[in-house]
Amino acid sequence: MTTKSIDPATRLRGVVHVPGDKSASHRALLLSALADGESRIEGLSPGHDVQSTGVIVEQLGASRVREGSATIVTGPADGLRASDEPLDCGNSGTTMRLVAGVTSGIDGEHLLVGDPSLSQRPMDRVAVPLGRMGATLAGRGERLTAPLRVVGTSRLHGIDYDVPTPSAQVKSAVLLAGLHGDGPTVVRERVRTRATTEIMLAHAGVSVESLDVGAGRRVTLLPGRPRPATWFVPGDPSQAAFFAVLGAVHDDAAIAIDAIDDSPERVGFVTVLRRMGAAIELVGSGHGHGLSARSASLRATTIHASEIPSVDEVPALAVAAAAADGVTSFVGVGELRVKESDRFTGSMALASALGCTVWASGDDFFIEGLGSARKFHSFNQPATLDHRMVMAAAIAGAAGNGCVIDGSETVSTSYPAFFDHLAGLG
Repeated sequence: MTTKSIDPATRLRGVVHVPGDKSASHRALLLSALADGESRIEGLSPGHDVQSTGVIVEQLGASRVREGSATIVTGPADGLRASDEPLDCGNSGTTMRLVAGVTSGIDGEHLLVGDPSLSQRPMDRVAVPLGRMGATLAGRGERLTAPLRVVGTSRLHGIDYDVPTPSAQVKSAVLLAGLHGDGPTVVRERVRTRATTEIMLAHAGVSVESLDVGAGRRVTLLPGRPRPATWFVPGDPSQAAFFAVLGAVHDDAAIAIDAIDDSPERVGFVTVLRRMGAAIELVGSGHGHGLSARSASLRATTIHASEIPSVDEVPALAVAAAAADGVTSFVGVGELRVKESDRFTGSMALASALGCTVWASGDDFFIEGLGSARKFHSFNQPATLDHRMVMAAAIAGAAGNGCVIDGSETVSTSYPAFFDHLAGLG
């Protein structure tokens, strides 16, 4: 474990170039590997999570090389094949769930493994629909935790599936498996999650239709092989959220963030912060939008999970709540408990360490902020295998009275340059 000390920052100015979007990076690698021929990916995330997916596509028979700023992936003409070696997903739940969908359509047996943190995360949520499609998945216990064994077949069945808990990963696993279906695959979600997979499938020539239905969405996919494509990966909005919150809660900050994926399901945190009184703007650019965030007085609000379906931004927003006047409610965020760590408990513990009063009721938790005085306590952040909890602690320390973080190296899973970028603003 690496220990990192974060000093209070008296003034924050500068432009942050967040890494390529993890969601799009994973999917660009997988769709390129499934295609017949050469695809080019610009802006691929440099994090360890995406590297895990890159190694796996090579194990399944694709080639992957760097060419300047681009990554070139060539899918084999006769399609991907099972590997004799375990497919190591590292700390990446996205890798494990999406690769489960891909390997469900590849004849043979596949063993998906992960680190201790990932090996505690539930995979039953993808095993159920993939099993209905004709694959066989087995893991440990009722929740089917890794190691996850997948017996795939190139003759899957198209299904009509209603996703019980909003999850872009589950939706994506089913759609990727549906490429090998014997007919249409339909995925229904009651709350719209990020549409990255649908958009990228269409870009790769797959017949896919997305229809908004109330607050949800119905996605219909016809089987077929993706075409080789050129991919431009935008900046990751879930990483940008940390710097947006830092700009809002710091006493003297003006931070700009370069172009990010600005699709509605990805920038819900911007709406939340504006409602809290943050001086944050989306700024037009060539690919997506950039963000600018300046110091502001924040007020409490109620944040529903449906506003940020992946709930990835909750740890950052917990820091915003700690700086706000009043009690901020986080409603229906039980999904936080099954992330890389228990972010439900972790977000509350972080706000408490900053000096706030916190409490929980069922899947909701509440933070009574410190208000305009913004007198965050200095604190020690205990070791965790969770990059987002580390980054949330770091921005709280920079905006307040400093902190000491154990396990700071975990940011390398998604944002290896995070601490350099944070220091550059000072």
